[in-house]
Amino acid sequence: MTAQMSLVRIARIYIRVSTDEQDARRQHSLKESAEAAGYYVAKVYTETATGVSADRPELLEMIADLQPGEVVIAEKMDRLSRLPLPEAEQLVHAIRAKGARLAVPGVVDLSELAEASEGVARIVLEAVQDMLLRLALQMARDDYETRRERQRQGIALAKQAGRYRGRPADKAQHDRIVALREGGTSIARTAQLVPCSETQVKRVWREHRARKAKQSQRARKEKSMEETYGTAA
Repeated sequence: MTAQMSLVRIARIYIRVSTDEQDARRQHSLKESAEAAGYYVAKVYTETATGVSADRPELLEMIADLQPGEVVIAEKMDRLSRLPLPEAEQLVHAIRAKGARLAVPGVVDLSELAEASEGVARIVLEAVQDMLLRLALQMARDDYETRRERQRQGIALAKQAGRYRGRPADKAQHDRIVALREGGTSIARTAQLVPCSETQVKRVWREHRARKAKQSQRARKEKSMEETYGTAA
């Protein structure tokens, strides 16, 4: 029994999502693929925070939960990190420091082969693995920066042409954020339930409170005018 348990390959899946539909579909697909490959999935960590931040609750929880020999599965490298290379390497180091390894499509995994090798062969394989990871991390960051630059240029051109009106608001999402916050739900929990980033929750809630304050001020002003003109009449 003990020998059988030791042969079980344990995986932890990390995904970042933006909608409930994506959440369910991608979780199921990744979990199904991992199990088909012979892994026991200990947990799926679903993140709504952006990949350009290292301060992600689900990511930090996953790293804390990792045990030696386990595998972190991510659907793409840019879902795990779009951080600048030095910070991205720190993230990978934190995972490896727990005795775990990464399994990401498009990145060749030489870790098991390196562990089975000795001497110069092992050193070379480990160096190649590090190089492949750095390359994938840098490509994820470059792609993010390219997209941001294209977006910035597009906005600048639209503004020059007088066509830019900003990103259209997602009314359903905003209404849900407001309803949750008015019900006493914390910012972090609201972000998880919607789902969206905590920054988005704070922004929508701040704008909602500002609108309510303006409406209240307008109502008081109108009431004051009615009372004044009513008295004069």
